[in-house]
Amino acid sequence: MDDFYFLDAMGQAELVQNKEVQAIELVEAAIRRIELLNPKLNAVITPMFDLAIETACHKLPQSHLAGVPFLLKDLIATVGGIRQTEGSRFLKDYIAQHDSELVKRYKQAGLIIVGKTNTPEFGNTATVEPELFGPSYNPWNVNYTTGGSSGGSAAAVAVGMTPMAHGNDGGGSLRTPSSCCGVFGLKPTRGRNPLGPEYGDLFCGLIAEHALTRSVRDSAALLDLTSGAELGDPYIIQPPVRPFLEEVGADPGSLLIAFTTDSPDGKPVHTECKRAVDEAAKLCAELGHEMIEISPKFDVGKLGNAFTNLWTTCNAWQIDLWSYRTGKIPTPLEFEPLTWALQEFGRKNSAIDLLMAIKDIQQVSREIGCFFKKYDVWMTPTLPEPPVLLGHFDAPPDNPMEAFDKIGQYETFLELVNATGQPAMSIPLYWTPDNLPIGVQFIGRFGDEANLFRLAAQLEQARPWFNRHPPIL
Repeated sequence: MDDFYFLDAMGQAELVQNKEVQAIELVEAAIRRIELLNPKLNAVITPMFDLAIETACHKLPQSHLAGVPFLLKDLIATVGGIRQTEGSRFLKDYIAQHDSELVKRYKQAGLIIVGKTNTPEFGNTATVEPELFGPSYNPWNVNYTTGGSSGGSAAAVAVGMTPMAHGNDGGGSLRTPSSCCGVFGLKPTRGRNPLGPEYGDLFCGLIAEHALTRSVRDSAALLDLTSGAELGDPYIIQPPVRPFLEEVGADPGSLLIAFTTDSPDGKPVHTECKRAVDEAAKLCAELGHEMIEISPKFDVGKLGNAFTNLWTTCNAWQIDLWSYRTGKIPTPLEFEPLTWALQEFGRKNSAIDLLMAIKDIQQVSREIGCFFKKYDVWMTPTLPEPPVLLGHFDAPPDNPMEAFDKIGQYETFLELVNATGQPAMSIPLYWTPDNLPIGVQFIGRFGDEANLFRLAAQLEQARPWFNRHPPIL
């Protein structure tokens, strides 16, 4: 079991391919590790052990990741016959009717799903503390958040329950937990991975699907196996010139990298988060890249208002959608105060308000696109603070929207990228003196994950994080 922990997903798959182990051995080791560590972390909320063991005994397809145990975040992506709660009491008994397209591609790749991970209600917060399942705990210090909303997956990967796990990102939900838990997290370009068959897009293009991984090559290999439009998708983007896995280890050349430690909203940035970017900038310069301290200019207030109107309106929509699917009438008692407040706010928006928000977001996207005509990559802190204490995002009962304001401040470097649809990654390059991980965010041009993978692999080799293990182990 411990031998498998020290391997990434491709390393585990190679053992299966070389017939050194069987997939069932990897799955059983993952189950034992979940049973051992999950009581301390509360990362996995729906075990699928029997189904995983049955799957592992069947013939596997040929792929770089066949036979590897995998965890699925309990949000958006569905497995037919398995409960899908989206972290909400309203859906605590809901059973998904079919596999989503992304899950079909996971299975076609030979990944073996061993369970589902904890998430906040509808992915609305930057921490995993749902009332339905209780909080997930950060393996670097259990008093701190895992980040959200893919924090259950990030915590599981950090301790090797599985070498990678599914997540999604609508305002930073892959990159936030990547930073808080010390793992690699890539948000791919809008439309790179499918959201069907239920959705063409989600939240007007803000949400993207992918994963948290221990290694860069795992992220690239997985994206090769899942990316590509599904029939009828609204976004069709240029496919990569070659497989993303071939970019890992390829020479990125000398990149022109813009960087900043200043927050877009003008709020203070923690000294340790600034130091993480400064050290990353020095490292990039040593690797031959040209570093320029500069940021794109855009209307932060306009983006913030548009993001709020869009997010709240879509919260109202999704509650109505789930009401239609389940036949249940939603009441405040079945939802957390923040979720109910968001949808109430959203119902006050008109169709014109929504269209205006989309227009403003698209205008900001064009402004940011002009910046990337010159610069290859833009580097920022992933978050303005190290991992915060559990309960940090709590709000008084009479003002639940206060939590939404806190979330916006915490994800100040992240939401812009969901608006523009660009790829971005958080890389675990720095730890605080208290041994808490801090990620550094790298943003690429629209559709250019290849460049990010080349740079990420170079940084991984120069400053590896595989030798760092959470104290909980």
